[in-house]
Amino acid sequence: MKRFFLFLPAFFLLSAAWGAPDDSGGPVLTYIKTFPGSTPPYVEIDLMKDGAGTYQEAPQDEDPLHFQLSGAEWTQIQNLAGKLDHFSRPLESGLKVANMGMKTFRYTGPGGPHEVKFNYSEDADARALNEIFDSIMDSERARIDLETAVRFDKLGAQNAILRLEVLRDQKRLMSPQQFLPMLDRVAKNESFLHIARERAATLAENIRKTSAGN
Repeated sequence: MKRFFLFLPAFFLLSAAWGAPDDSGGPVLTYIKTFPGSTPPYVEIDLMKDGAGTYQEAPQDEDPLHFQLSGAEWTQIQNLAGKLDHFSRPLESGLKVANMGMKTFRYTGPGGPHEVKFNYSEDADARALNEIFDSIMDSERARIDLETAVRFDKLGAQNAILRLEVLRDQKRLMSPQQFLPMLDRVAKNESFLHIARERAATLAENIRKTSAGN
């Protein structure tokens, strides 16, 4: 899956509870969701010790998106993984429910590796962590839409920005600083619709203010 993407500066947050780095560069958290017939049918998210992440929509994607979680986002994920014993115990509810996509949580690092799969879990921490990964997925797909619109469909940029605003209002926009380069590009380029430029400038300002307050 060929895409344009932007590399962002890292914001490092190390946690003693997360464990010491191993020979491969430190622990890794992996989330995989397979749901044939959905869009996308496959998602894989890998998070490194410092909160740097990659997002891909194919098992052998050679061109994944790169993003950087904030310290608060990464801490929340680490805490939930810890409450789930780094995925060393079952999470599947066993209830007869509809197919919601097979989810995999995987921990690779000191004391591991551990991996657990589930369709539906009643564990509140598992559901909370799954919701965060779903938010990352939605944010990265929104980023793909924005980058595509900026480069190839200027009239579609407004809808792409609206999608970001919806995710922000739902408090589901993850790693928001990754969107700043594209938002700034829209805001400063008169070839985009005026309303799209205004929305891009307002959203970029909001992201900067929120980030500065954390």
